[in-house]
Amino acid sequence: MHNITELIYRLAAEHTLSAEEYRILLTEISHAETELLARLARETKEAIYGNAVFIRGLIEIGNICKNDCYYCGIRKSNKNCDRYRLSAEDILACCAEGYDLGFRTFVMQGGEDGSFSDAFLVPLIETVKKNWPDCAVTLSLGERSPESYRALRHAGADRYLLRHETATKSHYEQLHPANLLWQNRMDCLHSLRDCGYQVGAGFMVGSPFQTTEMLADELKFIEAFKPDMCGIGPFIPHKDTPFRDYPAGSAEMTCLLLSCIRLIHPPILLPATTALGTLSENGREKGILAGANVVMPNLSPASVRKKYMLYDNKLSDGAESAQAKASLEARLAAIGCTAVVARGDIQK
Repeated sequence: MHNITELIYRLAAEHTLSAEEYRILLTEISHAETELLARLARETKEAIYGNAVFIRGLIEIGNICKNDCYYCGIRKSNKNCDRYRLSAEDILACCAEGYDLGFRTFVMQGGEDGSFSDAFLVPLIETVKKNWPDCAVTLSLGERSPESYRALRHAGADRYLLRHETATKSHYEQLHPANLLWQNRMDCLHSLRDCGYQVGAGFMVGSPFQTTEMLADELKFIEAFKPDMCGIGPFIPHKDTPFRDYPAGSAEMTCLLLSCIRLIHPPILLPATTALGTLSENGREKGILAGANVVMPNLSPASVRKKYMLYDNKLSDGAESAQAKASLEARLAAIGCTAVVARGDIQK
């Protein structure tokens, strides 16, 4: 047996381990050692951000997508998906409501839909920044050209979330059709950084064919790329995808990885994702206690929330709803955290 406690303290001090040491940590860690890892992750987070948990208003602007990713419920081949696309007026109304509720970051997320062109997005972003200049705009709209990323950044977008899904090229090819290239995804991440965005990456935990060695490589990728944000969540199957019969990922492993990521890159903005809350009761709280410091309640119109179903049983109302902010604040207070609606930029 290896000395896992020694590895944990070394990770906290040096922010790096070898890929083999990460594999050993993920494989052999005990319950008591997991609690130690989470405590060190919380202390690391609190040294930078105190007890703040940043609240972002999530607006799912459309579920039309040209891609056919094997794990995703809004893949283009899913004929059972009830498609929608919000208008600019719809999106601005969500922002207005969110601002009145206290939100100071709006996250616009959607499928890769040609209708969300630069001609549509640039004036929309400019209007959001004009109407609510104290707010940050985060985009999560997939792979685009460097020219598009530059145009959206110039219009005022502050952050861009692009989950890489897996740092292993061969694994990426098992999760996607042949026209979607791992190298292009990586190139997009570097292009976003070159454009001056705060850049978010992220991966699925427990996706089909994933090994512990691959998870160790994810942590090495985070070490090397040092994203400003990292969205990780357990894989959850969707009934209308090729992966419908694969088992879901583990909430426990997700929380363990959250703690590792916090220690690798202490200032990182780390969401406790909806997938974690969907898979595990109080999953969001578990993620925060493991080192996360961001949650993204849903600001989308109530009429479309059930349509943005990336995986089965995705939470979109109740405590996941932006309108339930008081409930969210109470749940965070119960674990010693304060909901903060400031922009919440990374502290470097």
